[in-house]
Amino acid sequence: MENTFWTALAVSISAALVTTFGIYTIRRFADWGHRNTAYFMCFAAGVLVSASFLHMIPKSFNMNPRAPAYLLIGFWGLHLFNRFLTAFVCERDPERKEYSIGVVPMLGIGFHSFIDGFIYSITFTVSILTGFLATLGMVLHEFPEGIITYLLLVRGGFRERQSMLLAFLAAAATTPLGMLISYPLVSSINRDTLGCLLSLSAGALVYVGATHLLPRAEQEHRKYSLVALAGGVLVAVMIVASKA
Repeated sequence: MENTFWTALAVSISAALVTTFGIYTIRRFADWGHRNTAYFMCFAAGVLVSASFLHMIPKSFNMNPRAPAYLLIGFWGLHLFNRFLTAFVCERDPERKEYSIGVVPMLGIGFHSFIDGFIYSITFTVSILTGFLATLGMVLHEFPEGIITYLLLVRGGFRERQSMLLAFLAAAATTPLGMLISYPLVSSINRDTLGCLLSLSAGALVYVGATHLLPRAEQEHRKYSLVALAGGVLVAVMIVASKA
């Protein structure tokens, strides 16, 4: 049991490091990143929406018959938060007019990364092999998660250092945090509960991808945006295939 804990912790920290490397890379090549933000948004939307529909939603529905309600809560909950942020923060403070562009995706990705930590705890408790198979698929999306979280925060008006810190806390640090919080509770996290959490996460990610990222990316009319979107869908298919 002790070896399982340290293995799960090491893997969750490795996932956080992959995300952090994505944040550092895009910060290091900031000019290139800013010029191609629309492509990253399309790519991220392809990954988030496709992975949700192909894997997270069907899996959560199989785990809990009440999962559709939690999917709806995740979607509309993030929408209402976005409306609140726009009405009470952005409109009242012109300097923060675009904050929701970065904050809403950050919250959705942060919650999803937190649930990833739960999944590491549970899969490694089942067996080391199951844990590593899950890790293979999950790590594929860690690098682009860090990139898109950072870019959208900068796009929303946050300073670059602020964006790095917030992206790290939301997209990277939440994974080992989720693992540490969930590991002592693994025996009480039943299939139904995990199904609810997974469905909430899927609803939030569908909202971020379909109603937040894609419309903003399409406003820029970039020539190869459809190619970037298709690339995101392909990565999602690879993630799902690696978990099959």
